[in-house]
Amino acid sequence: MLEAAGFEVHVFPATGAGGRALEAAVTAGHYAGVLDLTTSELAEEMVGGLCSAGPDRLTAAGFRGVPQVVAPGGLDAVTFASADRDAGRARLQVVINAGRTLARTTPQENDRVGRDIALKVSAARGPAAVLLPLRGLSALDREGAAFWSPEADRALFQSIRNWIAPSVRLIEADLHINDQEFARLAADVLAEMVGAAPGR
Repeated sequence: MLEAAGFEVHVFPATGAGGRALEAAVTAGHYAGVLDLTTSELAEEMVGGLCSAGPDRLTAAGFRGVPQVVAPGGLDAVTFASADRDAGRARLQVVINAGRTLARTTPQENDRVGRDIALKVSAARGPAAVLLPLRGLSALDREGAAFWSPEADRALFQSIRNWIAPSVRLIEADLHINDQEFARLAADVLAEMVGAAPGR
């Protein structure tokens, strides 16, 4: 959708290394806008998962004043080594392969990561928006799927509402994060922001 609107798009995987590369590239001034739909590395950092991008994740765009659209994609899960029994204890788990297991984040963790998102985005020097997909955060977090937990998701959404600054546009969508309509909404909001940014 962004490419059709004339933008050159680069994709960074939310693997830890991908998040660090994104933050470095934005800090270096290489991008006119950031569409940050998979912020799962924030939960990885908070809970001690394998895919943390460090404490500075979700800070570069705000510091540089680069327009950003943020969504809490993937915050229903944290990645652990399958052999790490303690990390996933008392959690819902999905085994990905011999070396990786996904564990469901709790309402308490989602409350904390929601505050982290809200405070980081609220510090932005440029245009910023947070989009909340009220019907789920990943393929595993939808009704009937393994990590479906309305309680945990509500804790995340309410924490973001509680801590977000009035300067940040907060959009609540009765959609799942993987819905095409959600993708179009996110792309449209970013395109509008970038088009209105100085120098565009």
